[in-house]
Amino acid sequence: MKQKNSYLYYMIPVLGILFCLWYVKIATYDIVYTDYIRLVNSYLPDVWNPSKFFTADILTRIPVNYLARIVNILFFHYSTTFDMVLGVLGLGLGGFMLAVYSSKRNLGYGWFLLTMAVYFSLNKWEMLTNGSGWTHFMAFGCFYYHYLVLDRMIREGEEKDYRKLLVLPWLVTLMVAGPYCAIYSVTLILFYGGYLVYGRLAEGHWDKRYVNCLFCTLIPLLLYIWSNAYAVEDHAGAVDISVWTVIQTQPVFFIRFLLKSFASSVMGIETYDGLVASTWGVAHPLMLNRLVYLLGAVVAALYLMSLWANLRYRIYEETMFPILLLVAGGLNHLLILTSRWIFLKENYGMSSRYALQYQIGIMGILLTAALVWNRLGHTAREMRTEYVRCRYPGFIRLITLFCCGMILTLNVVTTKQELAKAPYREEYAVHIAEVALNFENETDDVLRKTFDYRKSKEDSGAKVREALTILKENQWNIYYYYSEGGKRD
Repeated sequence: MKQKNSYLYYMIPVLGILFCLWYVKIATYDIVYTDYIRLVNSYLPDVWNPSKFFTADILTRIPVNYLARIVNILFFHYSTTFDMVLGVLGLGLGGFMLAVYSSKRNLGYGWFLLTMAVYFSLNKWEMLTNGSGWTHFMAFGCFYYHYLVLDRMIREGEEKDYRKLLVLPWLVTLMVAGPYCAIYSVTLILFYGGYLVYGRLAEGHWDKRYVNCLFCTLIPLLLYIWSNAYAVEDHAGAVDISVWTVIQTQPVFFIRFLLKSFASSVMGIETYDGLVASTWGVAHPLMLNRLVYLLGAVVAALYLMSLWANLRYRIYEETMFPILLLVAGGLNHLLILTSRWIFLKENYGMSSRYALQYQIGIMGILLTAALVWNRLGHTAREMRTEYVRCRYPGFIRLITLFCCGMILTLNVVTTKQELAKAPYREEYAVHIAEVALNFENETDDVLRKTFDYRKSKEDSGAKVREALTILKENQWNIYYYYSEGGKRD
């Protein structure tokens, strides 16, 4: 099959990056609040202090953050916009990895445009507008790259790719991924373990390459777990009851939580909240919840159908990339359930902050759909192979198109709604900046409510005041822009 012009594939992620940068411009203001308060108090003003770096829980603090913080202080006076831009670039990294894959697989421009429209949708608005989590975007870009290298090594067996697989887990897990390394590592361990067992049964020996890759994935993960043991967890609002108690008192809570998290993969929490507040939602709250549960069940079914399609049409013989994404996405849903049920809020898993984790599975669904579409189309007629034949190829393609259209439509709706809210988000941030400039005359209670930092904690306002004092004394962030009577544009 003739290779398409690959440069066209790479233009789309560039447009996606520019779109997200524009969104950051119209929806944010360069002011610290929420998680930044903790970061300022923990690491500023002396960003070169080794005692703040060489700690037992360093891996949980994501080491690459230290370098970015130093650069931010030296050249950008601790700008939150700088961090947000890094986040968008990290998101773009994953987009380029998908472009590389789509170009090599000749998926077609239509399918790639659909994938990119979903990938760069604004269901991730909460992370895009909170620069403190920029490394999470970079981490997922690295995950896509690693899975891509692994897929290429399986197909081509290049020695250079094998060497990359030995090095990548050390860099990604220990330097970039932070808590997200769990699913990344488990996905790789499951693959290597399965591949080793398959090789043993089929060929009668263990493939040493995958044994080495397995250990190079497992050891960094264990190091992270060791470092995490020294971290102090502080979950505001968590309940102190056992899983068994929840099962006894609310037997379907975990199912509802999981279904809503699957639904949020294609319909953002803001869209859901808008429906709840609508006239119809107020009149039919039970019906609305049932529809959301149904949507979640449909998305979960798409995961299973995509895995089945990879097996039924033997897509795995040519590429394992979609399966790796599907497994990672499904495991992320389970991770959020096991780590966030303690808040006993079934909507908690719908938060925009988890969209990046869920999206990796949606990418697996869309890529599988594109590959199946090709298999049941002209490729099937040309190859005339048994495994691509089916009784109703047209019907299956129609269902595939409908499901992908649903995913695209709901993501477009979410993006449209978020663009409408962007000016209000900027206005909210501007108000925070105004309070920051006058924080010395504000009460702790006002600071606690305004800066959205651990509102349930009694010392929240005092912590905000402490952070703002550090910034003002060093003329950083909002105080740099307004220094010497100046005013930020």
